[in-house]
Amino acid sequence: MLLPRTFGLFVVTALAEIVGCYLPYLWLREGRSAWLLVPAALSLAGFAWLLTLHPTGAARTYAAYGGVYIAVALVWLWWVEGERPTTWDVVGACVAILGMAIILLGPRK
Repeated sequence: MLLPRTFGLFVVTALAEIVGCYLPYLWLREGRSAWLLVPAALSLAGFAWLLTLHPTGAARTYAAYGGVYIAVALVWLWWVEGERPTTWDVVGACVAILGMAIILLGPRK
């Protein structure tokens, strides 16, 4: 039960980080309203808070989270930005998820 909860928490954490970074991108690169910085700041604050909910130490959490972030970012690329990931994108995300699984499931002392 811990693994699905942890993975789900990683996905929500990644979405909070992506939204928090994508909204300023829209403001700076796409000329959208500066008001987007308000939900961006809230999203990044939520991202930081979500990281505290993970069951392992901060450094291990960040290392494992990176794999899920890559996969979620590619889904975002496809669904939000309308650009389909390449085969190499998908292979890279699978390698990153494998790395995350090794970090999370590896034996501990």
